[in-house]
Amino acid sequence: MKKRSNRASGELRPEYDLRQLLKGAVRGKYAKQYQAGTNLVLLDPDVRKVFRSERSVNEALRLVIRLQKVGSAGEDGRLKVKSRASRPIS
Repeated sequence: MKKRSNRASGELRPEYDLRQLLKGAVRGKYAKQYQAGTNLVLLDPDVRKVFRSERSVNEALRLVIRLQKVGSAGEDGRLKVKSRASRPIS
């Protein structure tokens, strides 16, 4: 059984020298690469329950994009479906 430490969880052990660990570090070294190749979106908990994977979120968003192409939103924000041809219903 391991002994529990009395140190706070955020405290470094004495054998770690932060000055030595950060020597030569460059702030923001990969920031441009990160911004260029990553689009991070945080999902609300209720949405996370439905969309458990990256793939399911992308499929749902692609469906929304296709639906937007089919119809357009009016001033009230509701979707108006464009009809392909106006013909009488028989």
